[in-house]
Amino acid sequence: MIGVATGCALNPATGSRQLILVSESQEIQMGREADEDIVPALGLVDDPALQEYVQDLGNRMARASERPGLPWTFRVVDDPVANAFALPGGFIYVTRGILNHVSSEAELAGVVGHEIGHVTARHGAAQMSRAQLAQIGLGVGSILAPDLSPYADLTGAGLQILFLSYGRDAERQADDLGLRYMTTLGYEPRAMAATFEMLAAASGALDGDRLPGFLSTHPDPLSRRDRILEQAEAFEPGGAVERESYLRRLEGMPFGTNPRNGYFEGASFVHPELAFQVDFPEGWSGTNEAFAVRAASPERDAILALTIVEASSPWEARERFLAGDGVTEFSSRDTPVNGLTAGWTEFSAQTEEGALDGTAVFLEHRGRIYRILGLAVRARWTVRAATLRAALGSFRPITARAILDIQPDRITLVRTPEAMTLEEFHERYPSTIPVEQVGTINQLRPGDTIPAGTLLKRVAGGS
Repeated sequence: MIGVATGCALNPATGSRQLILVSESQEIQMGREADEDIVPALGLVDDPALQEYVQDLGNRMARASERPGLPWTFRVVDDPVANAFALPGGFIYVTRGILNHVSSEAELAGVVGHEIGHVTARHGAAQMSRAQLAQIGLGVGSILAPDLSPYADLTGAGLQILFLSYGRDAERQADDLGLRYMTTLGYEPRAMAATFEMLAAASGALDGDRLPGFLSTHPDPLSRRDRILEQAEAFEPGGAVERESYLRRLEGMPFGTNPRNGYFEGASFVHPELAFQVDFPEGWSGTNEAFAVRAASPERDAILALTIVEASSPWEARERFLAGDGVTEFSSRDTPVNGLTAGWTEFSAQTEEGALDGTAVFLEHRGRIYRILGLAVRARWTVRAATLRAALGSFRPITARAILDIQPDRITLVRTPEAMTLEEFHERYPSTIPVEQVGTINQLRPGDTIPAGTLLKRVAGGS
């Protein structure tokens, strides 16, 4: 349990006092531990030059902050959603999706600066501290006034509203700090406002499809844009933007979901890069993570999980699995799966949540050892067993060139030869995404006229 010795402290970034129950060394340790989970779960973009570019930009901005001595780490994760987030201790992540959506280094600096602001303002540490006190307060209240216990859910909802307000304030504070850091390095402050307008367009807010600001965990992006534009009036226009040099870095970058990393087609999961397919049960919810593919039953009483394991053979992988704590073997057999060498087992597993029964297959395909687990709560094993075994036995190689050769959509760049509207640009240089989305990634709206000689993004390729 985290200690409570730190107490109130003056934050050097915000100039305000905070109740912090987490030391800086604890912040760093928590960030490192979470980073070890995030990297394999989301995966990193396999582009060393791009990773180095974002790390260098982040380092320069962090050195301009009030906490330059943190072990700042900046990563580009392979996620198509436009997003960025920060962990305590200086671990910051931007997604491939947000890189595809911003249009200049100055805009990216605004994104990175905002996340640095969350760290320097110790928002993560402060929120954890508030949550600890809230839990302590609820516990004491339940002990001192047992008659209040029926209202525990209502009290919890009140605390959630408290955190909601704090969340919006923290976002505005991070905006202000990000603006400070980017302008210290000479970037154009109005670029941050352009990013918020892009996020509004991507979320439908420009068309009125948004919740009121007081119902959102984040302030309305258009309100944030307007706040930044007001603050930007204190700066003369002409700061660094670096638009074209930034866009050149995006040439050829995958856009949207990358099918090379695997994708669901109905209930089937297909992986072109690794050349296999497996059929999950109809109606189950599936997720494709960087290190595992999972599917859960609608009733959440059974789960399937496919991973690659380190082993020299299916039998070694099976032996290691059966040697795990709490695992008891019922039976094992060696039966090929669609022509692939495979070892099967059925077992039980004791967990903190209770007893599970399961089946597993370990098989070899193209030099890799795969493990597919099927688990169900013991009371439901007889209902789920046949379905789980069928899914395990569906693993098969892919040989169709149409699937093996599938490619993602990619960003390509076009310089307009003459003035044209967004619609004319899309007609002359068609994309695989709708014209409205082409406008969003270029920060254009329908009907906008584009000057001649403008470098623009389009999305092409794929299969």
